[in-house]
Amino acid sequence: MLPRDLRFYLVSRFSAGAAMTLMRAAIAWHVFALSNSAFHLGLIGLVQFIPALGLTLVGGAVADTYDRRRIIMLAQVVPLVCGTVLALATYRGSVSLPLLYSLILCIAVSAAFDNPARASLLPTLVPRETFPRAVTYASTVQALAFVTGPAVGGLIIAAAGIAAAYAVYAVLIVGSISGLALIGPRTRDDTRRGISLQAVREGLAFVWRRQVVLGCMTLDMFAVIFGGATALLPIYANQILQVGATGYGILSASLEAGALVSSLVLMTLPPIRHAGRALLAAVGIYGIATVLFGLSRSFPLSVAAYMLVGVADQVSVVMRSTAIQLSTPDELRGRVSSVNFIFIGASNQLGAVESGFLAALTSAPFAVVSGGIGCLIVLATVAATMPELRRYRTD
Repeated sequence: MLPRDLRFYLVSRFSAGAAMTLMRAAIAWHVFALSNSAFHLGLIGLVQFIPALGLTLVGGAVADTYDRRRIIMLAQVVPLVCGTVLALATYRGSVSLPLLYSLILCIAVSAAFDNPARASLLPTLVPRETFPRAVTYASTVQALAFVTGPAVGGLIIAAAGIAAAYAVYAVLIVGSISGLALIGPRTRDDTRRGISLQAVREGLAFVWRRQVVLGCMTLDMFAVIFGGATALLPIYANQILQVGATGYGILSASLEAGALVSSLVLMTLPPIRHAGRALLAAVGIYGIATVLFGLSRSFPLSVAAYMLVGVADQVSVVMRSTAIQLSTPDELRGRVSSVNFIFIGASNQLGAVESGFLAALTSAPFAVVSGGIGCLIVLATVAATMPELRRYRTD
């Protein structure tokens, strides 16, 4: 039986994860419906990246100073209000691109405080000896949420319209806040201190000096920047595969379905010792599957290829997290994790910018295929120049 607080944390995590991916899918669909422009799809990523770049380290300092549970609850009031405004404005026909981008920016600002607090809350909910198992549960629940969000979003958009999708998003945020409210209050450690400029420099210096850590972060950032196709899924669903909103929901969920399958399989296997080689192989499969998705004109093949992207990405996530955490001394893990979060945010959001802008200049298939090839070039470069990463073993 899971501890009571962990159960409510998982409920909150599922609700928040499903809400986030549902909103991501709905916003992309809505922006493309209003603009019919790949450029505007890329602009979504840019609007989300700006606050992540400027506020993530501030959010980490806040999470180390105040009650993390309350930080998350307060931060989630912002997306709750934004989802409600979007639902009402869309229902009344008064929604516009400037309004969409403004509310996307507000949600991204709140996430800069939500994410560090949520990540650092989990270790306080369980004893140290059961923490690895808690992480496994949390990652599996999150993968399930990431599958559920876009699939439900696509079905709701097809059946009831975008306004209904925004309303469901707001309901999911209420579920997330309710789960957090049922968690017992945490006793704050009065020895906590806010982050300083010198502390940030120490974390950056450590990352720069450690080939394994820098290699993991570099692979993640550039592979996703070049190989990410998420921002272009509305174009594929509408114009290339012609499968509509329902197909868009399935396509959006297929990546996370692959990640969930991969996560469940990894839970049944013994730990992978050759983490460096496994990471490089996973990124290679990620790039090849991205090229296949870009070239496909068959909906079933596209779903299968995008699922394979998710499978490879999840293996990469596990290998990178393992290598970074085990290569970092405990006193630096918080700061190194903050740097890693910046890399992750850069890869996801700048990847959307790169895909959207390049597709606007050329075409969506060219942007996806060339991105997959770029991912493979980055892989070859990192593998050739960072032998410590190639040889890295967890033992």
